[in-house]
Amino acid sequence: MFQERAPRFGHIEVIAGSMFSGKTEELIRRLKRAKIAQLKVLIVKPITDNRFAENEVVTHDQARMNALPVASAREIIALASESDVVGIDEAQFFDMDIVAVANELANAGKRVILAGLDMDYHGEPFGPMPNLMAVAEFVTKVHAVCVRSGELANYSHRLTADPNRVMLGDRRTYEPLSRAEFVRERRSTK
Repeated sequence: MFQERAPRFGHIEVIAGSMFSGKTEELIRRLKRAKIAQLKVLIVKPITDNRFAENEVVTHDQARMNALPVASAREIIALASESDVVGIDEAQFFDMDIVAVANELANAGKRVILAGLDMDYHGEPFGPMPNLMAVAEFVTKVHAVCVRSGELANYSHRLTADPNRVMLGDRRTYEPLSRAEFVRERRSTK
């Protein structure tokens, strides 16, 4: 489905899912394949995502790839000028301008691959992700495994009482839940 050769014209790919679903892992896999195809690859992430490393994207299993932290989506345009493929991790943390930036890059002939949470911990669409999925040529929905039922997990359940919508975390602060377990959890806390 995804060819690593330079496209005749650019396009947008979105990898979306819950926490622990393998979004960054899939992003890294696609970018490694693009490098094998001898394409020029750039990977960026929001400067606010410094959980595991300042200048790398890192999976929960500790797979790593060098990345440039950026403060705004607009910065990506200048950084990507020499790139064939642009990878963007944690896309949900960017402002809505990321949609225009992704379109601008794709319209300039670049393959743009974005990974991010599609829903926040309330189960609501997260930031620019719905808009990115709408303009993308390819959308891949990845799933975690529910830690309570073993079913497919689509939700990121927060284990702490922090009311902020954005809170970086790991297995101590979030757990992946299936729809049934997420609904059960939400009903029990009302």
